[in-house]
Amino acid sequence: MKIFIAGGTGFVGSHLIKELQQRGHQLRLLTHRRKGALSGIEQVEGDVTRLESFEQGVNGCDAVINLVGIIREFPSRGITFERLHVQATKNVVAAAVKSGAKRYLQMSALGTRPDAVSDYHRTKYNAEELVRGSGLEWTIFRPSLIYGPKDAFTNMLADQLRLAPVMPVIGNGLYRLQPIHADDVALCFAKALEMPETVGKSYELCGNDRLSYLELLDAVAAAMGKPSPFKPRAPLPLMKMIIPFMQKIPKFPITMDQLQMLLEENICDGSWKGTFLFEPREFRSAIREYLQKA
Repeated sequence: MKIFIAGGTGFVGSHLIKELQQRGHQLRLLTHRRKGALSGIEQVEGDVTRLESFEQGVNGCDAVINLVGIIREFPSRGITFERLHVQATKNVVAAAVKSGAKRYLQMSALGTRPDAVSDYHRTKYNAEELVRGSGLEWTIFRPSLIYGPKDAFTNMLADQLRLAPVMPVIGNGLYRLQPIHADDVALCFAKALEMPETVGKSYELCGNDRLSYLELLDAVAAAMGKPSPFKPRAPLPLMKMIIPFMQKIPKFPITMDQLQMLLEENICDGSWKGTFLFEPREFRSAIREYLQKA
């Protein structure tokens, strides 16, 4: 199968490309700037927010995968949820329809729903609606927190622990997460291409390990061979007053959208395993593989 991938240059994309190549697929990758020769991968230069820049590159492809997404906005640089979630999806869907590609896979996010509080989840839902109304043979994936060797989240926590054994926690820290490895997400995408029964379905993806934020911090420390860190609490009402002002600073570590998503929790029932028939990687042992090497 020849597959066009938007957003394939990112963290999850690298895992997906590896999985798809192992299965013998031909890949065509949308990229801002052509990279050096990538073994077995065609490259299309373009901007996902400008349809005319890449739509011809989808011609001849059997399937389209859209992984484009951001976790934080930088409006002064044109990086917004509306542009990168909604407009980008509108463009990728339009290119797929025009090219005659039938199969379409969309990366969304766990917690996406029409009445979401966060702009992140609302725009992800609007993007899903474009996919559902496209007439394509679509499948939507809503993963929980995705982790792996080059992820942003667990590596950020590890970097903080290397500086000092102190990890501030907003509120009580009892809100739960259910991380899933990038390899497992990639495997679901790849298997879906071979499973007609996944057409017209949405899947919430999560691992088997349901951890409170406090437990997750301890797990990261243990994976690094360090004792449990000191976890001073930052009162939630105070942080809700401070974050709206501080989030305008690019290096400030959290936004109100991210806080809202953290407090809502990020867990699912794991029913996806009944379709894709494999067990996800165990969080503690998987992060140990790369955090100990860093």
